[in-house]
Amino acid sequence: QVQLVESGGGLVQPGGSLRLSCAASGFTFDNYVMNWYRQAPGKARELVAAIKPDGITSYLFPMKGRVTISRDNAKNAVYLQMNSLKSEDTAVYYCNAGRIFLTTTGDDFWGQGTQVTVPS
Repeated sequence: QVQLVESGGGLVQPGGSLRLSCAASGFTFDNYVMNWYRQAPGKARELVAAIKPDGITSYLFPMKGRVTISRDNAKNAVYLQMNSLKSEDTAVYYCNAGRIFLTTTGDDFWGQGTQVTVPS
């Protein structure tokens, strides 16, 4: 059974940092691109960062320059270090596993999400 379990979300003051973690199981982790998405209230889900099995990364506006994605293939885990957080970063953050870089398909796996709240 495929599982993606996020952790590390919470309430953080503007300018603060958080590190999100995602523990994966039930599939061959190092065959998949790992991604972090987010969805703010009333907005569409958007890609924040992606990392290929070989470590190549891509960062998407508007968090580019403030986040770092990393993965540990030995631990089947992916991380998102977020710095200089702003109120507009408030969202549910989702871990995603897919086969195609920077493209979501119906075969992707999704976690349940972790809430990040940055008060204004």
